[in-house]
Amino acid sequence: MREGIIKHSRDYGAQAFPELAEYLLDLRPPLEAQLIDMADEVAYNTADLDDGLEARLLSLEQIRAALPVFDEFYRLAEKTYPDAPEKLKFNEALRHLFDRLAGDLIRHTQQQLQTENIRNLSEVRGCPRRLVGFSPQVDSERRKIKEFLRANLYLSAALDPGKDDAEKIIGELFEFWMKNPEHLPRGYQEKAGEDTLPRVVCDYIAGMTDNFIYEQYEKYCAQ
Repeated sequence: MREGIIKHSRDYGAQAFPELAEYLLDLRPPLEAQLIDMADEVAYNTADLDDGLEARLLSLEQIRAALPVFDEFYRLAEKTYPDAPEKLKFNEALRHLFDRLAGDLIRHTQQQLQTENIRNLSEVRGCPRRLVGFSPQVDSERRKIKEFLRANLYLSAALDPGKDDAEKIIGELFEFWMKNPEHLPRGYQEKAGEDTLPRVVCDYIAGMTDNFIYEQYEKYCAQ
């Protein structure tokens, strides 16, 4: 599991990262670990299109114009369900998009396993490249979705006020615990004896839910 966490989204050179030597950096991770990053992206890309539309940060016309693969599925939904509400047609197109991404990921990975004649975990680890991935065409479509979301949703100017507030809260809490480590939970205080305090504080903040971090800010900083 720990190896999968380290390797799920990238490969590390053994010589450049000697501190990670226990995770077999010269070998590829198991298929489950290779799959995590790709599966996450399928889920995020499709869910964020829906969230962006629901939040009115994206428009249906904008999505259709920028993403031909989605537009193709929307046209199919219009033809199949001409009297359905617009949002239901959107949902149907999104379902087809999800199926295209997930289905291609499964089929292309199976094809790579057959091409490389992979029969067991040792051969997965010994392969010079990762085996899990998309076909070239669908990978290009995936990249376009990701680029579209980054430019039009994640970096949307409408989100700037919230980002500024989040930066302020995280920054002030980080500064507080750096000056007052005795207010960290006991487990993190103990970790500070093994690792650097900035790293420990970052790890603590990174594991917080939105509600908890607001509670901590009200408790320690909003006075």
